[in-house]
Amino acid sequence: MLTLTGLSKRYDTGDLALSDITLDVPAGQVMALIGPSGAGKSTLIRCVNRLVEPSAGTVLLDGQDITRVRGAKLRQARRQIGMIFQNYALVERLTVMENVLSGRLAYIGFWRSFLRQFPSSDIKQALNLLERVGLETMFDKRGDALSGGQKQRVGIARALMQNPKLLLVDEPTASLDPKTSRQIMRLICELCREQQLAAVINIHDVVLAQQFVDRVVGLRAGKLVFDGPPSALTEKTLTDIYGEEDWSTTTAETDDTDETAMPAVDPLKPIGQGGHP
Repeated sequence: MLTLTGLSKRYDTGDLALSDITLDVPAGQVMALIGPSGAGKSTLIRCVNRLVEPSAGTVLLDGQDITRVRGAKLRQARRQIGMIFQNYALVERLTVMENVLSGRLAYIGFWRSFLRQFPSSDIKQALNLLERVGLETMFDKRGDALSGGQKQRVGIARALMQNPKLLLVDEPTASLDPKTSRQIMRLICELCREQQLAAVINIHDVVLAQQFVDRVVGLRAGKLVFDGPPSALTEKTLTDIYGEEDWSTTTAETDDTDETAMPAVDPLKPIGQGGHP
């Protein structure tokens, strides 16, 4: 699905942010990017969606080299990439439903979106996604009336409205309390597996990564220094990634019980009668 080959980025200042990164992320796999601040995690994500231009290497998404496309072809490629942001990036004066439907902007155009002229199929999909993320009763609330966890759930639904093939997730739990963080990580991972989406999650919380993702990639000073399953994150490998520290509590197992996990719902299925107010 996503293939990076020899990906490097050197900024105009001369700083080397990424050095010869090569990896594959297949459909349905959730991969966490970990590493110290300045390791290149955010740069890698921004190179994938072309917010930052790579200095060398290629980014293939479903076989298409998106490092070489421009203009309309780049916009079409970005339709396949859903983004979930640390700061939620909602329009807070708009309702939950309007924010979710904004995920269709690349498909229906600015003016139809501005005039709220969405096809009924988009509205049905948005309602189903809101049900899946546990916000079906809040579709008419303004964005500024939501908690941080609710805002992040809206952001997840908005990203999925694009019908993407790849999710790029930038620190989705950094502003959330521990319980909400676990719920959000669980939700992202469940949705990716249900819909066979590849996902790259930039995350500082190693324990959350160990609990929920399929694979962990560790970066240090722009170089790939670890690539493996969460179970392989030993004290030694964490030292290789972050430097010397007492990692004994970080690698310990934790209870993953959560009585509030959301039920699985297909976001593309028709809405049954009585499913929404």
